[in-house]
Amino acid sequence: MMSRSGPTPQPGGEAQPHIDADFTTLLEDSTEELYESAPCGYLSTLMDGTIVKINRTLLDWLGLSREEVVRRRRFTDLLTVGGKLYHETHYAPLLRMQGHLGGIALDLKVSDGSRLPVLITSTVKRGADDRPLLIRTTVFDATDRRSYETELLRARRAAEEARRQAEADREQLREALAVLQQSLLPASLPAVPGVESAAYYHTASSIQLGGDFYDLFPLGEERFAFFLGDVCGKGPRAAAVTSLVRYTLRTAALHGLDPEAVLSTLNAALLERYTGSDPRYCTAIFGILETEGQSAGVHLVSGGHPPALLLRKDGRAKYLPTPGGLLIGAFPKASFTTVRTVLHPGDTLLLYTDGLTEARAGDRGDLYGYDALQSFATDLAPAHPRAVIDAFIGLLVSFGDGLDDDTALLALGRPASL
Repeated sequence: MMSRSGPTPQPGGEAQPHIDADFTTLLEDSTEELYESAPCGYLSTLMDGTIVKINRTLLDWLGLSREEVVRRRRFTDLLTVGGKLYHETHYAPLLRMQGHLGGIALDLKVSDGSRLPVLITSTVKRGADDRPLLIRTTVFDATDRRSYETELLRARRAAEEARRQAEADREQLREALAVLQQSLLPASLPAVPGVESAAYYHTASSIQLGGDFYDLFPLGEERFAFFLGDVCGKGPRAAAVTSLVRYTLRTAALHGLDPEAVLSTLNAALLERYTGSDPRYCTAIFGILETEGQSAGVHLVSGGHPPALLLRKDGRAKYLPTPGGLLIGAFPKASFTTVRTVLHPGDTLLLYTDGLTEARAGDRGDLYGYDALQSFATDLAPAHPRAVIDAFIGLLVSFGDGLDDDTALLALGRPASL
């Protein structure tokens, strides 16, 4: 005979394992123990919310006994005030309509007065006639998740506050730099008898000082000095050099030096101030303007600077060549190139920095260059200084991201009719 634990013949000749009563009891005990000691909370309620079953895990979390809960409390009695409102207005209605809801965050009340953040999932158990009988709810401890979310929220708020503070600091820096940048430029151009003037300064970066500069000032007896140039580099050091350059040029001119001597004085000042491993230099074009009846004589000298443009009344635009002029502050014995011209009624002289010619234009991003600049000026001529500057402002805007350097413009011209 076969033992009780051996296979038992079944209809059809196949043998099936026989599970004895002890094993069945053990399995039932394990199932109950799994329910009671599960890593999550379980409870069952009637449709009105009365708790009819709850596992030990959830009771331990709440600090309650089974006698205090089963048939004595409803599920909403375990919730905080906010949780009750949410349950009554959202959770319970949706559960009745859908029959299942999952992953809802709520807070449970603990007997010691603290709160237990949880995630709950509920399912409606229905009878054979589809009548709802019970609500089975699984409760997961979300303490770690809530702590993580709280820390994440705190970090996010801290990052946002840091971003706002950084933006405020940048705005403060922009304002300070804008004020400092303006201090390196004339507040306005003086009135010159019989001559119109206009200027413009394009700042490539709102958080970095540029090194371009220009000025126009009287020397007395219908003589005016003007200059425009570009200091190497950017930032505070470039601004310091710009300040020294402007002060030196104005002082030398007001002492009556001729244009070549003015640039020679600046060259000596830069070499004396910036020696050793931190040389500083610049390009500049300096001029003297003298009104003479219907015309104005111009004496220009250049130290490594792009040539000035002359827009004539007859519609021509040409460069005033100043070859051979050396960078100012780079060589002890620097030579500078001079040129003379006359502005007749309707003529305009334009000085500019290399931010204009070195802008990137077109789909290929080619340098704008001197040929394109002369062609643009020819299309403008004749034009008075304000119109010239306005047209060039539009040109600078058209470069968009292709304009990545500061650009200074200064235009002087004799009116077409005096």
